[in-house]
Amino acid sequence: MKKVLFVLTSHDKLGDTGKKTGFWIEEFAAPYYFLHDKDVEITLASPKGGQPPIDPSSETEDAQTEATKRFHKDEALQQKLASTLKLASVDQEGFDAIFYPGGHGPLWDLAEDKDSIALIESFYNHNKPVSAVCHAPAVFKHVKDKDGNYLVKGKKVTGFTNSEEEAVQLTDIVPFLVEDMLKERGGLYAKGDDWSVFTQEDGLLITGQNPASSEKVAEILLAKIS
Repeated sequence: MKKVLFVLTSHDKLGDTGKKTGFWIEEFAAPYYFLHDKDVEITLASPKGGQPPIDPSSETEDAQTEATKRFHKDEALQQKLASTLKLASVDQEGFDAIFYPGGHGPLWDLAEDKDSIALIESFYNHNKPVSAVCHAPAVFKHVKDKDGNYLVKGKKVTGFTNSEEEAVQLTDIVPFLVEDMLKERGGLYAKGDDWSVFTQEDGLLITGQNPASSEKVAEILLAKIS
């Protein structure tokens, strides 16, 4: 049985707005069920362990998909989610790949989290796929390869676009823009139309642009480890 580690944010504050953030349900649920239904064993972790915060915006009516509806009825998965492992307690051994769902939370915690950075580097250096969708490519901000270069340098990548961030009116709230950061780190950034399915694959690195791209990232990931 293949095993994938999902890493979720523990951050719930949307800057200084007084509003809440966290992870985006669709970006967790769609990849989770896609892999789960193909008999992949999934372990959940977060920086603080326990229940990761859900972005309230991902619970609105217009954000619902078949995967989120299934999640809301799935008590077993909700219980599993409530008891994520502490990130510091896991390593790459025993896993075939790592996946990061987005939501705005990762911009604040996972992008700067030393355990997360070390974990991604370890997976990559052990020839295991690393994947992230939407805002989660933020986690590659400080990740480097064996030669000390930024991991995304010279690699095809994507992530939440500046225009998508503008559309949700959070450009001035977030600590940095995913598109700009990936370009600054030397990534060969590309994007599709706003809100359309768009992914990039470059060796072990798999990225998706937005919530709509989350299941496609899981498809590519499964093909890599099968």
